[in-house]
Amino acid sequence: MCGLAGILCFDPDASVTERELEPMVAALAPRGPDGTGFHTEPGIGLGHARLSIIDLEGGDQPIHNETRTIWTVFNGEIFNYVELRRDLEQRGHRFYTHTDTEVIVHLYEEYGDGFATHMNGQFAIALWDRPRRRLLLVRDRPGILPLYFSRQGQRLLFASEIKALLPAMGSRPELNAAALDQLMTFWAPVSPASLFRGVEEVSPGEMVIVEAGQLRRQRYWEWSFPADGQYLRGSVDELAEELHSLLLDATRLRLRADVPVGAYLSGGLDSSGISALVRHLGHPDLHTFSIRFDDPGVDEGEHQLRVSQFLGTKHASVMCRKADIAASFPAVIYRTEAPVLRSAPAPMSILSGLVRQQGYKVVLTGEGADEVLGGYDLFKEAKIRQFWARQPDSAWRPALLGRLYPYLDLNQRTGSAYLKMFFGQALDQPDLPGFSHLPRWTTTGKTREFFSAGFRAQLAQDPVAVLVDTLPADFPKWHAFNRAQFLEAKTLMAGYLLNSQGDRMLMANSVEGRFPFLDHRVIEFANRLHPRLKMRGLNEKYLLKRALARHLPPATVARYKQPYRAPDIAAFFGAGDPPDYVKERLSPAALQASGYFDSQRVQLLLRKIEQGRVIGFKDNMALLGILSTQLWHQAFVDGKGSPGSYLQ
Repeated sequence: MCGLAGILCFDPDASVTERELEPMVAALAPRGPDGTGFHTEPGIGLGHARLSIIDLEGGDQPIHNETRTIWTVFNGEIFNYVELRRDLEQRGHRFYTHTDTEVIVHLYEEYGDGFATHMNGQFAIALWDRPRRRLLLVRDRPGILPLYFSRQGQRLLFASEIKALLPAMGSRPELNAAALDQLMTFWAPVSPASLFRGVEEVSPGEMVIVEAGQLRRQRYWEWSFPADGQYLRGSVDELAEELHSLLLDATRLRLRADVPVGAYLSGGLDSSGISALVRHLGHPDLHTFSIRFDDPGVDEGEHQLRVSQFLGTKHASVMCRKADIAASFPAVIYRTEAPVLRSAPAPMSILSGLVRQQGYKVVLTGEGADEVLGGYDLFKEAKIRQFWARQPDSAWRPALLGRLYPYLDLNQRTGSAYLKMFFGQALDQPDLPGFSHLPRWTTTGKTREFFSAGFRAQLAQDPVAVLVDTLPADFPKWHAFNRAQFLEAKTLMAGYLLNSQGDRMLMANSVEGRFPFLDHRVIEFANRLHPRLKMRGLNEKYLLKRALARHLPPATVARYKQPYRAPDIAAFFGAGDPPDYVKERLSPAALQASGYFDSQRVQLLLRKIEQGRVIGFKDNMALLGILSTQLWHQAFVDGKGSPGSYLQ
């Protein structure tokens, strides 16, 4: 991966200088430590920070076509570039490099605005068409790589990260209040919003076309499911074999590189399956990487070692201690450019640091399998709640809950009250657009209760209403399970898992992640499967297990899914006094200065934590959400920038 930045002037005679682009590109240095490149001409300036992975010597950007009239800067990979190049050469196009980037300009020449549909990859692209004086900003289908823009007077600024826009914006950043409200509900703003007022993202699967001073959004791909009942036909074995073939080819394409490629190995089905497919493809020296925790409640080291030994990988792990999470957290928020509700991104940054220390720039990961093939407990919860809605008097209700949460004593008053609260919401309205996610959104939304009165006054729309307004027209026609998948892919996955916990933590150490489960062919195949092939009863990822069982230890396939978790409040308050930055950022003075949160309520939460009282899921999220928002404010609104001084 790399980083791109640029400035478009709506006045075609205006100039952009390389000097203006340099600080924008410099802000992207961790994304591209291997070199920089610039192109300027009347009305446009393009900049690039390179992480060299393909065509190490000749792949510098910006890249142009034969006549130097089409230019591009690009972040990511076009995995099918070999096949695309062969076809384009047969059509008469001439290439001057061996990089995947160059196929972009020729695809645009050949197919116009439809060029993105020909690419199998993960990408953020800025393409300049000089003859037509038009700029295209394009983002990959599921939203693996970020891309932002901001209109500033007679200029449009664009970049891979918002921090690269700030040097050219000329004014102090301000918080987008509605976006924070949405983040505290869905874990991320509703696309295309960002936390920064006046800055928008290019949405996943979208092309933004800027021409004659006008900006037009055009979707070239979207998550889509058949109308209920119109699914792929075939036996379980036949469909499992087709899924296996697609995943094998997706993995094969993602091994294309001129540098070594490793893999993350958590010990679960998804990452283990990808590592197994790499070995099946004949790569004998696969190097795998994992994170360990000093908290046995979240550590998966035993499972990681079992799979590594079974597959014969060269395995390296790094121990993440609670103190490491606390020490790295301010820098994590600077990299994410957004608050977070869990500490989970911090260990992922530490893990990518291990990868880089071992001499690797590229890793394959299992991210996306849960969303695409039905792996989350949320999908099970939604399935049970749908059953409750249809069968309110069924004697099966307690048994189903016992299967889903075997660790809860449903005879205890607190346990049954919790489950009634969690599962009982809107049971008389199972066709509500957000039915599957209402329990999560309600629980997460408790953090919003800490907003100050002044901040609340800025909020005009309910976050759920904003999200519902973005849903496609066919959404009500889909099976309830598929509706839940769509919401998960568009909110938590695209906005948080691939961004704050994914790209930003990889790029913090100049490492590229590749995601075979998010190959668009895999997604489109899985979306056409009947939901019962994804979840058979309450057995998650049923078809995926059938597809991968030949490659993995039976215990790994049968293992109950353990979600990736990291210590939250315990990382900051578990060993005496919290770090100084925590006390300073959560002090009444700092809270009143930012104005986002009710200082008195926050102090009550802190006293509860300090007194050692039982802290639940909601308090964990509230503390992390408030602390990370305060760190975001200090880094960007107060202009303190990178918080390296906190770590000393």
